[in-house]
Amino acid sequence: MTQGPEQSDHHDIVIIGAGPAGLAFARMLADTGLDMVLIERQSRAALENPANDGRDIALTHTSEALMKELGLWAHIPEAEVGTIRDAKVIDGTDPYALHFAAEETGQPYLGRIVPNYLIRKAAWEAVKDAPNVTILTERAVTGVETDARAGHVTLDDGRVLTASLVIAADSRMSESRRRMGIAAEMKDFGRVVIVTEMTHERPHDDIATECFHYDRTLAILPLAGNKSSVVVTLPGDRAEAVLATSPEDFAADIAERFEHRLGAMQPCAERHAYPLVGVLATRFVANRFALVGDAAVGMHPVTAHGWNLGLSGAAILAGEVKSARARGEDIGAMGGLANYERLHRRKVLPLYHGTNALVRLFTDASGPAKLLRSAALRLGNVLTPVKRQIEKQLTEMQI
Repeated sequence: MTQGPEQSDHHDIVIIGAGPAGLAFARMLADTGLDMVLIERQSRAALENPANDGRDIALTHTSEALMKELGLWAHIPEAEVGTIRDAKVIDGTDPYALHFAAEETGQPYLGRIVPNYLIRKAAWEAVKDAPNVTILTERAVTGVETDARAGHVTLDDGRVLTASLVIAADSRMSESRRRMGIAAEMKDFGRVVIVTEMTHERPHDDIATECFHYDRTLAILPLAGNKSSVVVTLPGDRAEAVLATSPEDFAADIAERFEHRLGAMQPCAERHAYPLVGVLATRFVANRFALVGDAAVGMHPVTAHGWNLGLSGAAILAGEVKSARARGEDIGAMGGLANYERLHRRKVLPLYHGTNALVRLFTDASGPAKLLRSAALRLGNVLTPVKRQIEKQLTEMQI
């Protein structure tokens, strides 16, 4: 239905951003009968068949279970699902490694790993036919404001959508967050992440390895078959030179830096580069307004918690909405939003600040920092309670 500039559509929930977090939140409420609208800048074709952006996402047990419950998992080809059975952290050229093993947790694996574009596609497939969800594509939001009764979202075609609750899921650089006057703490690491996928001669044995070299960080994450996700983090002023190298030279450099543990390595995908900026919103909610996904917290990828936190946060907020609806109460009331803020922030803060502290320690090339890293790795292996707590955070298992 096309409306003129002065007309207004009223809905229960308006979600700004049809990325995986926004789509997952809509899917969580698809059985409630709530009238929801998703607004997305991209075309429908881009949502139906998202491009491979080079990123691969490590999933905790909780995220895997949620994705199965929501119907996302059924849309991911089994052949594309990798398994992380063990994980190792290596400091520089020191052969010693901090080792996290699945057998120590009583589970067959620590987590799964899936290409990001397949998660996006699966989220779309799980939501596209929901009768209570309208998806507006190729539309930009030009204004967001709320009052005591409703939120008001203005589109670039002049329409104004009103809703009891407005959700911002429009990336870590969220324009909607700014329009609602919510500040964010931004940590620019001055680094760039280069991601790609490579095949290799030897099996990875489902082991994920994080190598903190002094000039860059190299992560090798096990995908299905003899293929791995390769993540290189390096200072921003060196990224262009690495991107400009030939595929053969890049592969040879990665193999050497990984000490040829996987034998000969060959690139099988394009390289993609992303500036590394961590973001933490000072508030996750405002009057009739809430942030989910990266709009609330955008993590450094080293601990692989970005999508996992986005999914768990969406689940907390959806639970509050469902509870309010079941009680016949206002789904946009501050009581439920405040509960979401409290529960999600309690989970986010230690992971966000802990991850940033870890990055500072393992990218500091000074002599004292090197000694501290070496000691931390060794203590991590022998201090069982500490190690178990780290494993619990990494996997979200009750161990």
